[in-house]
Amino acid sequence: MEQKLKVGILGATGMVGQRFIALLENHPWFEVVTVAASPRSEGKSYQEAVGSRWKMTTPMPEAVKDLIVMNVNDVEKVASGVDFVFSAVDMTKEEIRAIEEAYAKTETPVVSNNSAHRWTPDVPMVVPEINPEHFDVIPFQRERLGTKRGFIAVKPNCSIQSYAPVLTAWKEFEPYEIVATTYQAISGAGKTFKDWPEMEGNIIPYIGGEEEKSEQEPLRLWGKMEDGIIQKAMGPKITCQCIRVPVLDGHTAAVFVKFKKTVTKAQLIEKLINFKGIPQELNLPSAPKQFIQYLEEENRPQVALDVNYENGMGISIGRLREDSVYDWKFVGLSHNTVRGAAGGAILCAELLKAKGYIKSK
Repeated sequence: MEQKLKVGILGATGMVGQRFIALLENHPWFEVVTVAASPRSEGKSYQEAVGSRWKMTTPMPEAVKDLIVMNVNDVEKVASGVDFVFSAVDMTKEEIRAIEEAYAKTETPVVSNNSAHRWTPDVPMVVPEINPEHFDVIPFQRERLGTKRGFIAVKPNCSIQSYAPVLTAWKEFEPYEIVATTYQAISGAGKTFKDWPEMEGNIIPYIGGEEEKSEQEPLRLWGKMEDGIIQKAMGPKITCQCIRVPVLDGHTAAVFVKFKKTVTKAQLIEKLINFKGIPQELNLPSAPKQFIQYLEEENRPQVALDVNYENGMGISIGRLREDSVYDWKFVGLSHNTVRGAAGGAILCAELLKAKGYIKSK
């Protein structure tokens, strides 16, 4: 059997870092050998550093409990023992950009959950079913960084997962104007109800920076590579509101769409359920067999029933119906810390390995 690639988790003690560790337990290709976090956790065992702050519903994997937490700022030391890293560090955008580039320059690929590099022109931001060809920009990035194997790749914001794949599936019908409202879980802020009791029975109609990301990041996914950089698409036009709701996991979106072409409900549903990409073709370990499911019941999708569809890597759509102002409307649901965060990054890393961009050192 091929030896597993050695993985480091940067920001391993936070919620997304914990999700990486939970999802990578028994992964067929990757093994977590290094955990790194802020200097205050340095030198402690992972179990000791996390303490009572383990936020997953599954137990902490035995294999990581006794790993000694390294200082994420000791870049050369952390990088020396791994083939690549997942990044989920909690720093300012400037600090994240700097530290991820520093890791890349040690010839260590960085697959990041952070937003800091999503608009760096030669950094691919990828949902593997939507725009895997954007990984072709990596050689240009390596040239800029002066690396042979090091690079940075990122996944997009969690809030767009419940509608960007849908609009991609409907591309041939030419959607040109979209109104979306997302109802976002508290784990998107790295919190549980224990951390954030004031969210119980409450709604907060503001999430800093989220509306801009929700409107602009799909355009980068649909963009094209030109002259060694990714140029974002000019349309469709998206306007969005983002609301924090008292749900632990799962971002729901209510979406209205105008199309240039006339289309039937049957055609729209057929495109959704048959939509697949290279992860499905390659049968990557984390890839959902069915990427998008359509639910006929009037009261679906529901977080309580559908958030863990395809182990949290699939997307659930329902309530597709004609609209009196727009052409069609629907409700989407995705798991924000699995498909929308750590799981989406792991799927990116699997595809990068399959394409030969990530190899053992």
